[in-house]
Amino acid sequence: MTTAWVVRQGRGAQFANEMVQAGYLGVDFIGDYDIRPHLGAGAEVFRGAMNSVYQDMYPEKTRVSVGLAMGNLWAASEGIADGDLVLAPKPDRTYEYGIVTGGYEYHPGTDLPHRRPVDWKGSINRDDMSPTLASTAAVPMTVFQLEAHAAELASLTQLSEAAQPLVQAISSEVQDQLAFQMEKQLEDFLVHNWASTSLGREYDIYSEDGQPVGQQYPSDTGPMDILAISKDRTRLLVVELKRGRASDAVVGQIQRYMGFVQEALLEPGQSVEGVIIAQEDDLRIRRALSMTRNIRFMKYRVEFHLEPVAG
Repeated sequence: MTTAWVVRQGRGAQFANEMVQAGYLGVDFIGDYDIRPHLGAGAEVFRGAMNSVYQDMYPEKTRVSVGLAMGNLWAASEGIADGDLVLAPKPDRTYEYGIVTGGYEYHPGTDLPHRRPVDWKGSINRDDMSPTLASTAAVPMTVFQLEAHAAELASLTQLSEAAQPLVQAISSEVQDQLAFQMEKQLEDFLVHNWASTSLGREYDIYSEDGQPVGQQYPSDTGPMDILAISKDRTRLLVVELKRGRASDAVVGQIQRYMGFVQEALLEPGQSVEGVIIAQEDDLRIRRALSMTRNIRFMKYRVEFHLEPVAG
């Protein structure tokens, strides 16, 4: 199944033009270190080998920082499949787009030594994207997937051949599209207004160097919607939105994410908790969570007010 990705080419997209001209996407994270011996066996094996290497290089980094860096590095180097659509943000609010045409290449001595060849096709303007796609594409993560925007991307890129599998992949989920978009907007609302929510009184969205990195945090079973940490730094919180999925699916997903956090991210003395957020009450979720520890269920309410305008 073809997937669409965003890959940021250096801080502030400073190397985007260079990569496009050279016919690559590229990332750094670990500098001139040949990761080829650790590729080919999946994210978990890569993380098991590379996390300790990265931690030795940067002993001051937390396990969350290490997991973020190595998760992004694996996604760029192996997680993106040949034939996938990739968007590279540029400083002028445009996104170069192209098709990944080959596997990992190591280019030591360059700014972005970990590369994949790309057949760059053209560019699209962020102003031409729908608000939902523009918001998703602006997530401050180096490498992440774009979800549920197949038809729009097919139209914007005019890559009918590459986009067709994307359309086929989501055709069975069209009925959930509106719910997904609403909850994607909820995700963005939570991130931008976190301090004003009840969760914001207990937790902060995980950040590094003053920048939030907890939105769409990568794991070996997919990206978490939000990863937060308690004010006293003793509890990590996985926030998962229902997004129109079956109740059993969202419960299983958050349990998998929490298992990843427990195994890969917790520092000594820390614990992991979870919260599922949905638009409506769900008996199936409540029943499943009654037998599960450390996961809360919350629903959100959207209010609409009309106020008179003085004449």
